[in-house]
Amino acid sequence: MTKFDDEIISGGTFRSIWKVAWPVIVTQLVANVHGMIDQVLVGHKDGFEGQAAIGASWQLFLVVVVFLSSLFQGMNIMVAQYVGRKDSAAVNRIAYHTFLACAYLLIFIVAPVGYLLTPQLLSLVDVSEGVRAHAQPYLRVLFVVNAPLFFMFLLGGVLQSSGNIKTPLMLGLGTAVTHIVVSYVLINGVGPFPELGTVGAAVGTVLGPLPAVCVGAWLVLSGRTFVGPPDRYTLIPDLTILRRSAAIGIPTGIQAVLLNIGGTVLIYFINQLPDSGPALAAYSVCYIQMFSIVTSAGFGLRAACATVIGQNIGAGKLARGERAIYLGAGIGLATATFFGLIFWTLPGPLLSIFALNDNPMVGEVARGLLQYLTFSAVFVVVMLAFTGGLQGAGDTRNPMYIAFVTQILILLGFCLAFQLADRLTAQVIWTAILISHGTRLVLTYVVFSRGRWRKIIVSLDSSPAMKVAAATVVEPSDVVRES
Repeated sequence: MTKFDDEIISGGTFRSIWKVAWPVIVTQLVANVHGMIDQVLVGHKDGFEGQAAIGASWQLFLVVVVFLSSLFQGMNIMVAQYVGRKDSAAVNRIAYHTFLACAYLLIFIVAPVGYLLTPQLLSLVDVSEGVRAHAQPYLRVLFVVNAPLFFMFLLGGVLQSSGNIKTPLMLGLGTAVTHIVVSYVLINGVGPFPELGTVGAAVGTVLGPLPAVCVGAWLVLSGRTFVGPPDRYTLIPDLTILRRSAAIGIPTGIQAVLLNIGGTVLIYFINQLPDSGPALAAYSVCYIQMFSIVTSAGFGLRAACATVIGQNIGAGKLARGERAIYLGAGIGLATATFFGLIFWTLPGPLLSIFALNDNPMVGEVARGLLQYLTFSAVFVVVMLAFTGGLQGAGDTRNPMYIAFVTQILILLGFCLAFQLADRLTAQVIWTAILISHGTRLVLTYVVFSRGRWRKIIVSLDSSPAMKVAAATVVEPSDVVRES
């Protein structure tokens, strides 16, 4: 196993955060590219109903399986802090047993249950019959063949948390190439392969990461990364590790579920509009795909901030880790401003790529949404930097509360009030999104600046001296206690 990277916990603070941030941001952006290309290809093949189907299906898929991210986040936080302590044996154990538990959950629960519940899930968001014809097979493919996709998330997360930043970037580039090739061939029916349309996009999504996962597993098992194989292989997950990983990560999983429930119910509100088809297509392309370029950069920055503050806390350099988060927020502000200006100044060319301008009604709604997203871009990316700081320190509970207030009470409450007054329009929904994002930034900054996260210690040690925590961490846990 290679040595840990000391530059993340020493030297210039800006250099440390930038060293981690830029490859992670680029990795996230690359991961988003192939989803956008699917929308472009499907838009030209199956029209806006195919694009709406991908948007609705992906949102439902995230709601059902995103709770697994609680294990991902708990693993990533513990890995980062144990890397700061230079405890490679603990890092390897945490990674192996998290992977093992996720494999069982994906194969024996997510795949069969998701396949059976697909029709009911689509009924919940009240999609039209035209959209359902594309969405049902797409969603079932995602559920049944999801393992490569999730193992890529896991592998990228554990490598980034350990400080191995460039390897996930290379694996992400390989995934993007494979995904694009498979999707293009199967969507359009190239050569001997059948023309599958939207279903071809689903196959490309789940099989695209497979070669990269195989390469990444070989790198880990052969000792070429900071994370290596465990001291002992077993088919029985270590419940101590899983319990402590879940205690840290479950609030993050709940937070993600709340965010995606909000997005799913938002699709329901969109489907209640008189011209729901054009509005849903605009939402699927502009928000779920184009805006995900911004959120991908934000998620990359969040992961980078969590890694840097986690490793610095593990190394006993708390103040240095805190400075890195403010520098990360500055990087986020510059990044989001760049993308926001593109949304504001180039809506026509952007929408033409997805063939949305072919339908004047869709184009008009989409241009209005992009103007709102110009400002949301800044709110979201800066907010995610501070969220990464909280999560990397072990405070995963406050971001969960903030998600509930902003994504459920404010976002959905705003839409519901206008629906009850019979005044719900696409512009009202876009306004609700903007207000929700702005409020999330304000609340997250306030929580981070108060600094209660400084009291949290994350440990696998069951001794009383190591069971210390602020009240912001999940209490039914052996990981953390009131100090």
